[in-house]
Amino acid sequence: MKRRSFITASTIGTAGLAMANTIPREQYIPGDFNLKNNINHSVCQWCFASYPLEEFLAILNDLGVTAIDLVGPKDWPLLKKYNIHCAMCNGAEISLTEGWNNTEYHEQLIKNYTAIIPQVADAGYTSLICFSGNRRGINNYVGLQNCVEGLSRILPLAEKHGVVIQMELFNQINHPDYMCDNTPWAVELCRRLDSDHFKLLYDIYHMQIQEGDVIRTIQNYHPYFGHYHTAGVPGRNEIDETQELYYPAIMKAILATGFEGYVAQEFIPTWQNKIEALKDALKRCDV
Repeated sequence: MKRRSFITASTIGTAGLAMANTIPREQYIPGDFNLKNNINHSVCQWCFASYPLEEFLAILNDLGVTAIDLVGPKDWPLLKKYNIHCAMCNGAEISLTEGWNNTEYHEQLIKNYTAIIPQVADAGYTSLICFSGNRRGINNYVGLQNCVEGLSRILPLAEKHGVVIQMELFNQINHPDYMCDNTPWAVELCRRLDSDHFKLLYDIYHMQIQEGDVIRTIQNYHPYFGHYHTAGVPGRNEIDETQELYYPAIMKAILATGFEGYVAQEFIPTWQNKIEALKDALKRCDV
């Protein structure tokens, strides 16, 4: 199941989960698993959507993982039940392709974010995702200006409630025409907004495909990065020896910047035992 279709479905109902729950999976058996937790670990729910959310939260408890990504308001009470933090909230966006770079969507986006930001704060969370949207013929400069204009309308509310709006970077292979597809453009947006309540969700998988030089980018631009996502390249699968990135070195580079936010696993498991794949990824990042 692709993330684009999952997020679209999850913002309007449970269709995405219903579809994902038909995927065969193994039975989870609790066991000893210990993390150093120098890295604050999270996991993107959509990658493990074959598990009912409550069952998956219980598994995260057993693994010692304290956070989950990309969960909206209707499921926050369940997260509270299991004492799992929502490290990256969603539910305010329209879609990955319809975003802040197009003024056509500003009215709806402002309405959505104005409603959700106080809910994020009331739930005790601090990060809310957003997307640039696709270009659709809009050049990068105009799109940048449009993002500044629209996001400036909601940032005072985010600042008031202590919420950080975070825009995710995507590559052009998986998300053709998406505007926020490179670090310099995204960093320039941060500079123009000039707010501690706007950051970038630096997706390591996407940016390895789009521009490479991941560690140097983290070293140079880390003040603008508020959150990280992982996955293996190529394929967006496990982060083991089958792919080209060496995540222990990347995690050490992130730690060296003084980063105190979350790193979320966002790979699509191919192993028959999906939780063993997750445990392997967590250990590789647990430097």
